[in-house]
Amino acid sequence: MNDLFQKRDPQAPLADRLRPRTLEELVGQAHLLGPGKPLRLAFEAGKPHSMILWGPPGVGKTTLARLMAQAFDAEFIAISAVLSGVKEIRDAVTRAELTLQQSGRRTILFVDEVHRFNKSQQDAFLPHVERGLLTFIGATTENPSFEVNSALLSRAAVYVLQPLSEEELGRLLDRAGSGVLKELVFTPEARALLIAAADGDARRLYNMLEQAGIAAEETGRGEVDEAFIRDSLAQRLRRFDKGGDQFYDQISALHKSVRGSSPDAALYWLTRMLDGGADPLYVGRRLVRMAAEDIGLADPRALRVALDACETYERLGSPEGELALAEAALYMAIAPKSNAAYKAFSAARELVRNDATRPVPEHLRNAPTRLMKDLGYGRDYRYAHDEPGAYAAGENYFPEGMKQPEFYRPTEQGLEARIREHLERLRRLDSDSRNKNKR
Repeated sequence: MNDLFQKRDPQAPLADRLRPRTLEELVGQAHLLGPGKPLRLAFEAGKPHSMILWGPPGVGKTTLARLMAQAFDAEFIAISAVLSGVKEIRDAVTRAELTLQQSGRRTILFVDEVHRFNKSQQDAFLPHVERGLLTFIGATTENPSFEVNSALLSRAAVYVLQPLSEEELGRLLDRAGSGVLKELVFTPEARALLIAAADGDARRLYNMLEQAGIAAEETGRGEVDEAFIRDSLAQRLRRFDKGGDQFYDQISALHKSVRGSSPDAALYWLTRMLDGGADPLYVGRRLVRMAAEDIGLADPRALRVALDACETYERLGSPEGELALAEAALYMAIAPKSNAAYKAFSAARELVRNDATRPVPEHLRNAPTRLMKDLGYGRDYRYAHDEPGAYAAGENYFPEGMKQPEFYRPTEQGLEARIREHLERLRRLDSDSRNKNKR
């Protein structure tokens, strides 16, 4: 039997039995562990440093931390932020101090799911990291920029771990097949299905292999084919966290695909999100946002299409109502694009935020009482409908003394091309009227 499987607890989960014991056995993360890469250099230098390992589940974060403790001959203390609090942190500090006194060995404190610790919990071990008692290694599936406090983040290097490739997952499958599952033969189709279902997650692959092995043993099978895998495994869950980075990465991909006028990509990301369990109405709300932000007045119908899709989904639910969302996404992607309204609103908001509170000009004020009329409210106001072409050329609608801004600059896309021509004609009328009044 391969050395990898010797002295392993046969009752332990397959993922634990196959956990690498040396750096050479670790599969994946070549961008960090290859020759001359940062974590490889750290191992070779024998000098541990605090770090945060950020990546999806099942890519080797815990394994890496254990291998570092082994390579650096350090005490290894692992706690989970889900189950632990300040008490467990204090216990770890006490244990680290005792280890240092008795053997002179340093301690690596591994905090799994560190993003679940609040600020006070993270602050609890920060002083001990600063004085060198603890080397902190945090594992997280969430963006540490948002989930880890800045003081801790400034003292730890952040390493981004990647999902395992199909080739890397294939190597893990072969390793399991040559050891603990050597009685089984996987057909090429079954192998491809397992690798695809693992979705870059080694732990998921091992769990599915273990389930397949148990099912094969119960039925007395020696060969595992695609149909057997589909029958014996529960429907797989895709790697999708409704509140995490992958959620926001996918909605970002959907938004950018719509903005980039790629209907097929928009439909792909929409389907990915719905398949992964995203709230369809959340996706619908984002489509409404896209209609307002990226299409705007180039096609004002887009906003109504998005709203109608949300209303349709509310009436029909899943899966029937999802078709309306798909149609809306396709419409958004192929519609002409303009962010002129979005930019105009942003510019107006910025000016108002930083400008003085200017009074409304008297001619624009309402005058419902005699006093207000006597004060000049509404005096000299020009009623546009009484003017030629229903336009009061040269009239000023801004506060007195304010330079007239030009927030809205329509593009030449879709309906905005006609809007642009219309506004240019009105501005020529304004210019002619003002020049006439100067004479």
